[in-house]
Amino acid sequence: MPTHSPAPERTALRQHLLAERERFVLSPAAADAARALEDRLVAVLAQLVPECLGVYWPMRSEFNAAHRWRVDDVDVPLALPFARRDPPSMQYRVWDGREPAERDECNIPTASGSPATPDVVLVPCVGFTDDGYRLGYGGGFFDRYMDKHPDTTAIGVAWSVGRIEPGAFVPQAHDRPLMLVVTESGVVG
Repeated sequence: MPTHSPAPERTALRQHLLAERERFVLSPAAADAARALEDRLVAVLAQLVPECLGVYWPMRSEFNAAHRWRVDDVDVPLALPFARRDPPSMQYRVWDGREPAERDECNIPTASGSPATPDVVLVPCVGFTDDGYRLGYGGGFFDRYMDKHPDTTAIGVAWSVGRIEPGAFVPQAHDRPLMLVVTESGVVG
């Protein structure tokens, strides 16, 4: 059962994981890892066959999931998140796959299309646990979205250096577990 994890511990863990991730993506292993992670995501998406896939615009050394995905040789319709600061919330907007010309209230590139409700969303992870909890950037946008859309299949996307050792992260009451987490090394969950 999720309990309280003090904010300073989460902040320190987040900073550590972001530094590890940055080192990893600058390493010679990163290009092969990106291909392996994409291959694993393709396999997962082929099993799920999304009607609309929520992706995210990559930032801070995240895996780039913001591109066309094909399942059974068909392009999957895409949507990008649009975050609002007040009140904190997030929705998805239909995305045509082109470089976004608009930014949301958190200054992240986003789509200008109509509102969408993806049945599968790819969720970036700063860190993740073996039981599917994620550590993000601390804004709670994805957790709020998953809470309001419990039928949406949430798939974490992370580099394996983001794996959090058992006991190093205690989920809070608002944290929502992901169905699984896909890394270049395998699928967790």
